[in-house]
Amino acid sequence: MTVLFLCAPVQVSGQSKGEFPALLSNETIRQDNYLPDFSFAGYGNGLAAIPDASGTVVRVDDFGASAHDETDDTKAILAAIAHAHDVAGPVIVRFSAGRYIVSEVLRIERSDFVLQGAGSGPGGTVLHFPRPLKQVDRSTSLDELRQYLVKLDKREVDPERNLDDYFSEYSWSGGFIWIQKPGVREAPYLVEYDPEIEKLADVESGARGARTIVLSPTADIHAGDIIQLQWINRTGPDAGIIKSLYETEYESAGSHHWSFPKRPLVRQTSRVLRVEGRKVQLADPLLHDANDTIPAQIAAWDGLQHVGVEDLRIEFPDSPFFGHHLERGYNGIYFTSSFDSWARNIRITNADSGILSYSSANLTFRDVISDGARRAHYAVHMGNVHNVLAENITIMNPVLHSLSFNTQSTKCVFKNAEVFVSPTLDQHAGANHQNLFDNVTLHMRAVRSNDGPVVPVFDGSGAGYWQPGHGGFNTTWNLRVLVTGGAYADEVVTVQGLDEGPMARIVGLHGNREFKLDYRPTPYVEMLNVPLESVPSLYDYQRQQRLETTDR
Repeated sequence: MTVLFLCAPVQVSGQSKGEFPALLSNETIRQDNYLPDFSFAGYGNGLAAIPDASGTVVRVDDFGASAHDETDDTKAILAAIAHAHDVAGPVIVRFSAGRYIVSEVLRIERSDFVLQGAGSGPGGTVLHFPRPLKQVDRSTSLDELRQYLVKLDKREVDPERNLDDYFSEYSWSGGFIWIQKPGVREAPYLVEYDPEIEKLADVESGARGARTIVLSPTADIHAGDIIQLQWINRTGPDAGIIKSLYETEYESAGSHHWSFPKRPLVRQTSRVLRVEGRKVQLADPLLHDANDTIPAQIAAWDGLQHVGVEDLRIEFPDSPFFGHHLERGYNGIYFTSSFDSWARNIRITNADSGILSYSSANLTFRDVISDGARRAHYAVHMGNVHNVLAENITIMNPVLHSLSFNTQSTKCVFKNAEVFVSPTLDQHAGANHQNLFDNVTLHMRAVRSNDGPVVPVFDGSGAGYWQPGHGGFNTTWNLRVLVTGGAYADEVVTVQGLDEGPMARIVGLHGNREFKLDYRPTPYVEMLNVPLESVPSLYDYQRQQRLETTDR
């Protein structure tokens, strides 16, 4: 029997900033309002430190690159990377301090590989990419996406601006630093290219939030394996997995939730910790129940591990912005088919998209700055990924989707982020669920409406066939909104999220004005207009709780 946790709207009032949130301390509220443990996000499921780079050092200067002139360094850099791919054991491709000019894609296609500069600030390493991917990417990696855009006639149409063109394949894909295992699909688009899933076992039982599952007798699973749990909807609009995603709002789910009966609707890539007969302990908790009503299976996962990009500034020219979905492809770092990998100490200037991620898990993006004058599509994007942590993120350029939980992202976290220009918290329709905005600061200008000043903080997007805006238990914790204009100090400002999803948790929304909240459907709300001084970061609090237990 499936148990649905019906979470009625709750607002706990009268709390002070030093008080412990009831969602963590009140047992009745905790039982009635499920809260995921987000602390498993990031490299090593949140507990292991990103390793210091070690291994054979391959210097690009030894292959003819020079940071001290204005000549194109591409051939030398590609030669160094090609050599590094043939090195046995861990390898570091190292750049000197200075500015390198690069006019082709730098592809990382093996595990245990670090691309390393001398720092992202003054005296560090700059990789300058003068031309967009539209001009330089000659690979076939995105051919399926290109066919998809034409076959489904995906177009950006705006007669007033004389626009009628197909979406760019680089609007949400590809990057000049491109991490992808050869032969592994970057993302699913056309069903005719769907490979046969290598199923390892059916899951006979498992409970949401638990880490132990029972498998069918045919399982061939071993400790240390990286596997993927898959919930596939084979039964249509009333399927148990749709009800688990949206509970009382499940009837609002768009057609993509049941249109692909051979394709997973929810994916959870995880490492196997222990195997005892048919009992398997996973490294992180289950997203959903697994039983006869919500069937799940275990499949093989294939990809790269321990790939790092660090201590670099990625620079693009201040070129024209052609419009939403028409980006030319000034994209920085693209992670796909990656596990336990990272990007840290990175500055990205004038990008269309700074960091894009797909089909990956256990990634950490740390100490990232996005800046520049031109408008961007994404600053940091998480799509079809699991347990990705982006922390210490600073965004100083205009971005359409500043911090984005995109299609089918799960248990991902933005922590300690600050957005200075046109900020939005993007929860992109497409079964994204159980994600966390944690201790984020937004600098926003209020706009006037018939009901007074408003700030559109939550600005979900996505096609109708993927609605609602998000699935269950997306959480916003200790969000600080600083109104920079458009509202007097004595006015109440409305924080808007008009097209989001069910069972959201919003705790500790505060700032330099008094706020009221218009979030639809109605979320659990606690400590409105109260900064969370007792638990400023939910991720850190939950991580500390794990460190204090024997079963981490």
